[in-house]
Amino acid sequence: MIRPARPDDFPAIAAIQRSSPEAAAWDPAGYDVIVAEVDKRVVGFIVTRVITEGEREVLNLAVAPEYRRRGIGRSLLRSVLHGTVFLEVRESNQAARLFYNSLGFQELSCRPAYYDNPLEGAIVLKFHSC
Repeated sequence: MIRPARPDDFPAIAAIQRSSPEAAAWDPAGYDVIVAEVDKRVVGFIVTRVITEGEREVLNLAVAPEYRRRGIGRSLLRSVLHGTVFLEVRESNQAARLFYNSLGFQELSCRPAYYDNPLEGAIVLKFHSC
């Protein structure tokens, strides 16, 4: 089930973040957060923010390791694909880049030294629906 996050979901979100070092580590407080739930357990989440009317940015998307490759990340991302959506991904994260491309994202540019630990550039991606 995909649903808006509740305050009692934040410990599970933090645990998923700790198990996903390749994902960005944004504090979800103050942003729009949607979770994926399986058997009443939060197994994934997406954090977004509205940039302007019709534009949104994905700040973080992560799924618990034991639930990956089951379509949960795809379902979470599809739940926010309205209008124009931007996100950044590590240059080295080929699996994520292929995943985003499969959903219609296009690579726009590179931001050198965007990520820490390790220091790495980001590829900026854009999705646009009519």
